[in-house]
Amino acid sequence: FVSLDALDSIRFSSLKADGWYIDEAKQAMEAGDILYAGKYSTPDYEKIVEQNCGLAIENTMILHTPEVKEQLEKFGIHVLVDYSSYEPEPLGRTEWVKLYGLLTGNEAQADKAFAEEKSAFEEVKNSVADEADQEPKTVAFFYITSNGQANVRKSADYLPKMIELAGGRYIFDSLGDEDDATSTMSMQMEEFYAGAKDADYIIYNSTIDGELTDISQLLEKSSLLADFKAVKDGNVWCTNQNLFQETMELGTMIEDIHTMLTSDDPDLDTLTYMHKLK
Repeated sequence: FVSLDALDSIRFSSLKADGWYIDEAKQAMEAGDILYAGKYSTPDYEKIVEQNCGLAIENTMILHTPEVKEQLEKFGIHVLVDYSSYEPEPLGRTEWVKLYGLLTGNEAQADKAFAEEKSAFEEVKNSVADEADQEPKTVAFFYITSNGQANVRKSADYLPKMIELAGGRYIFDSLGDEDDATSTMSMQMEEFYAGAKDADYIIYNSTIDGELTDISQLLEKSSLLADFKAVKDGNVWCTNQNLFQETMELGTMIEDIHTMLTSDDPDLDTLTYMHKLK
């Protein structure tokens, strides 16, 4: 909606202002232009109906609480379930901007926004093609859960595809069923250690428990990580917390991963969506 200049068509959010990492959304909420209307599972029906909301856009989490969808529809509010998270290809997720261009009457802006992002994809693709004779570096992408397990992406998920598009190789190349809609799975640390200890790079997913700044914080989560090749070599990165909200920046994210994999600059410690742990 930001890329379409159509943020003013949104009246309610299921995130509070401090939950947004997109500046325009945060500012709109702080100004009262977008109102908090409760979590997706417990919306403020009275507020939503009172302001004549005509359309509720939900992600697939709404499928866990079908009674909310039914209640919204009883109030005459159309419900659109966004299945972009089921897209196995990163660019497929970005292409959903065309749907929102259609809904808001901004089709030309949507086509332009998608074309710009597609161009970023093509740029990285061409760079990777020039490096085809080199052995791809391996990458692990994960976070440590509250019960000490490693949560990783399944091999068919879009994030391993992004690593591949950036010229790397996801360390778990045959994890999970390709037809399974869930994108992640948890494994015991011993199993994760066996599969990922020799990865050339590791990227820590900060979405759940916040960003890390140094390797000691990572090792507090599991001492086993000290034996990882990437930790010993200093090739440990962490995502910034805006990573998963910026769906129109997947090309830039792939560029970040490509730069991480190919740069010889020892001072390279900050990219657009990732930073290196000290």
